[in-house]
Amino acid sequence: MKFLVCIKQVVDTSKMEVDPETGRLKRNNANSIMNPVDLNALEAALSLRDRIGGTVTVITMGPPQAEAVLRDAVAMGADDIYLVTDRAFGGADTLATSYTLAAAISKIGMPDLIFCGIESIDSNTAQIGPEIAATLGIADVSGASFISFEKEGGLIVTRQNGSSAEVVELKLPAVVTVLPELNKPRYSSIKGILGKGDAELHIITAADLDIDTARIGIKGSPTQVKRVRPVVPPQKENLRIEEKDPQESVDILIEALRKISVI
Repeated sequence: MKFLVCIKQVVDTSKMEVDPETGRLKRNNANSIMNPVDLNALEAALSLRDRIGGTVTVITMGPPQAEAVLRDAVAMGADDIYLVTDRAFGGADTLATSYTLAAAISKIGMPDLIFCGIESIDSNTAQIGPEIAATLGIADVSGASFISFEKEGGLIVTRQNGSSAEVVELKLPAVVTVLPELNKPRYSSIKGILGKGDAELHIITAADLDIDTARIGIKGSPTQVKRVRPVVPPQKENLRIEEKDPQESVDILIEALRKISVI
């Protein structure tokens, strides 16, 4: 079995900084981590490989420093790592990103099963997995909370749908996006940590792919984030009404509620 996991390097929300001049998130290795639920996706692939055999390939699209999360995946047990990186990919939204990743996956060779975290903590769109599946023309299930592999080549997936659950059967190849409830990611082994720097990193650029350049990067992105800024909690103000006239008191209260958009 060939398993592939899509991961993303994201800004640690506890260390998030915004460039005051550009209004964009500051992205560097000092404040970046692997998207948390991608760890669950990686664990799903590793667990299946350990049980039924096969290989686990991990891929990410991002700047050169995204190599760090790929090497973290090696420390956990991944077999091969691919970095999809090129200035031409910069500024991509989910549509352009999924198109590029699908092209890279096709170049590597179609796996039997693709895992993704359901969403990233920096954009929370939950679109990449389904869009990759649509681009590749294969089945997908989102929000997996339980997975059972059948020897006949099918996959039984329990997906959460609000407060209810739905059980579906998938024929491979397919894409599955997972929830944190699916499993508990393993710790990196000492051997993995010591050897992650020696793992071969495969780099894929725009020139390596058979793609429409109008569908990548900013040019291929119908949606764009104009500005990112931290949320500032509203300051609390105490209002004391001491008017003797009841109508004046009501007017003051109504005006105060309008200022904080209650009415």
